[in-house]
Amino acid sequence: MEWQLYLKLSAMMFLEYAIWGAWAPVLAARLLGPLKMSGKQTGWIYATLPLACIIAPLIAGWLADQYVSTEKLLLMTHLIGAMLLFTAARKDTFKSLFVVMLLFSFCYAASLPLVNSLMFHQLGEVFSDNTAVDAASANIFIWAPIAWALVGYFLTGWRWKFKTGQQGRDCLYLAAILSVIMAVSCLFLPNTPPAEKGNPIIEAMKMLGEFNFLIFIIISMIIAGLMQFYFLGTAQFMQDMGISPKNVPASMAIAQAFQAIATFFLMIALMEKIGYKWTLTVGAGCWLLMYLIYIRIKPRWLIVCAQSLHGLAYVFFIIVGQIFVKTVAPKEILNSMQGLIFAVTVGVGLFFGTQFAGIVMDKYRKDEKFQWRQIFMVPAAIALVSILIFVLFFKG
Repeated sequence: MEWQLYLKLSAMMFLEYAIWGAWAPVLAARLLGPLKMSGKQTGWIYATLPLACIIAPLIAGWLADQYVSTEKLLLMTHLIGAMLLFTAARKDTFKSLFVVMLLFSFCYAASLPLVNSLMFHQLGEVFSDNTAVDAASANIFIWAPIAWALVGYFLTGWRWKFKTGQQGRDCLYLAAILSVIMAVSCLFLPNTPPAEKGNPIIEAMKMLGEFNFLIFIIISMIIAGLMQFYFLGTAQFMQDMGISPKNVPASMAIAQAFQAIATFFLMIALMEKIGYKWTLTVGAGCWLLMYLIYIRIKPRWLIVCAQSLHGLAYVFFIIVGQIFVKTVAPKEILNSMQGLIFAVTVGVGLFFGTQFAGIVMDKYRKDEKFQWRQIFMVPAAIALVSILIFVLFFKG
């Protein structure tokens, strides 16, 4: 692969996830703090992206497969998204912010599968076999966790220097600026025209008629949903276990470090050694092991170390799942198939996972204290059953 193509695809992946990482970890502090929103309202603001991901990736995939070049569609979604983020930074009521963030989320959710499909398409033009494409894609996927981590450190440094953290709108401005940069960079991406054959959404949905692929989709949706127990519970769980609040972000950042390491050094080797089925099983098993450690509650150092399991699980299950979809998708519906996996995991899985995790956490909350052992037994049990079903019925 020529270095120019690698730089363009890597910059695309970096900026795509830097936008998400700029606002997602810290926007809640602005909502709950200066804007005085309730926990329920904050949850609905954060639910805008999963809601959008149920529909937008499929529409974007259909457009990219039928009518519009992928890089042009990416440019449009990020340019509109930038304007909406600038607008969101100036909103201070729940209703107005919810509407703007929902519109932004539709744009951003549309771009997520397009980044993957453009990368896979261009690598497929360079390499003749899937193994080489997978190896090359790992070297590009690595920029996603790096972007998420670096943009967080940049925002922290910015707040230390310029004291902008009190109101918290700086995270939205940063995401907006990154969206503008992403839109400009799309002008330099290689041309990826639509296939213009058949009806890609119908063809993608037909894949669900294959029992093996249906099992993969169902288990992917469930496991992705269980991930919300990690995102909703880990920070408070760590603090309740005696870990200082100021050390929680750094402790959870271990996940991104291991995600980057696993993407670059382990993912392809594991896929070549044991295949898609068992790599996906290892990924889901990492989340199961993490929840089992959470159930033990102590010692604190083990809880901190368990953050690495989230990073490994994300690579071996979520990213490998996206690569698996690429291998079974006909080239002419590649965008729609990537849209399907994002709609299932980031859309349906995360949205209903958020609702389910919230219900479980409320059920096991007494006297304003969470009963963490009982809470984490729920995702552990569901993960165990899901893994057993996957091992028994998925053929790889």
